[in-house]
Amino acid sequence: MKKVEAIIKPFKLDDVREALSEIGITGMTVTEVKGFGRQKGHTELYRGAEYVVDFLPKMRVEIVVADGQVERCLEAINQAAQTGKIGDGKIFVTPVERVIRIRTGEEDEQAI
Repeated sequence: MKKVEAIIKPFKLDDVREALSEIGITGMTVTEVKGFGRQKGHTELYRGAEYVVDFLPKMRVEIVVADGQVERCLEAINQAAQTGKIGDGKIFVTPVERVIRIRTGEEDEQAI
């Protein structure tokens, strides 16, 4: 099993959710986060004063999938979240050793 963690632009969340649903992935955890990469934030004007926004709003989508679903999952996220502009985000894949569904006690792929 693998944990797929994607940092995406907030307005792309619905597109990513729909793309994952189409390939059979129904569960995910979504968190509002802030951060920056190479873009290093941007400047904005507010009441005539310019200020720097260091951390930009992003969404973190976390999914645990079976090994056989990883590539399809990555393709779905990449296609749905991509705008071609700076700040589209990143996808991280890490191994998951064990999963337990608390309600039933099911483990590993049965618990996903």
